[in-house]
Amino acid sequence: MSTLKKRLRHYKAQWGKTFDMVIQGLIIFSLITFSIETLPDLSESVNRFLHISEAVTVFIFTAEYLLRLYMTDRKLSFIFSFFGLIDLLSILPFYISTTVDLRSIRIFRLFRLFRILKMMRYNRAIRRFNRALLIAKEDFVLFAMMLPLLLFFSAVGIYYFEHEVQPETFGSVFHSLWWAVCTITTVGYGDVYPITLGGRMFTFVVLIIGLGIISVPAGLVSSALSKARELEEEEDLTRHETKKPK
Repeated sequence: MSTLKKRLRHYKAQWGKTFDMVIQGLIIFSLITFSIETLPDLSESVNRFLHISEAVTVFIFTAEYLLRLYMTDRKLSFIFSFFGLIDLLSILPFYISTTVDLRSIRIFRLFRLFRILKMMRYNRAIRRFNRALLIAKEDFVLFAMMLPLLLFFSAVGIYYFEHEVQPETFGSVFHSLWWAVCTITTVGYGDVYPITLGGRMFTFVVLIIGLGIISVPAGLVSSALSKARELEEEEDLTRHETKKPK
């Protein structure tokens, strides 16, 4: 390992928390300035300030990205890793805009929003939430597979109850899917609703099921967060015991 790498890792160990806080502050600042840019009729001085702020922020993010790339021993793995791609996409729009008018390819502007995902690297709570999602991913996949089936069956049911009396509103199963989505999610906009007795009874059943459906993801996340916290505590305990002098 080079002397420069050793020094950088030494500084990271000493000033790691301060560096993380600075980067988090810059991420929040860049998102605020991004939002301010969308305001109409901004003065020239404000636009100049926003442009300079964006340039300084991107310069710091670029330096961070290059330092991480230099510090890692597996550079290709870092470049194509989740955080490596997030870091790259958070600075890429700025450099593209210097050569291409982003008004013609507005989708690249949205890449600036990837900066909020950089918070996952520095915020312990967000990392825990990300770990919780990974723990419960199989349960979420199962839930995601069952939900479309439930939506389809609900749409078919209300179609047979309401099609004859409301042919325009419930013209087909596809038309009925909007009612199914609003009912199962318990949103209930009221723009589409049943008027027959059978349709209303069926709606009641779907609403009850919908209340249970809404609670499923919350329960999965809560259980996974508890598991993630336990894993973090075990890792902290292991790290603390490792650092103890023998």
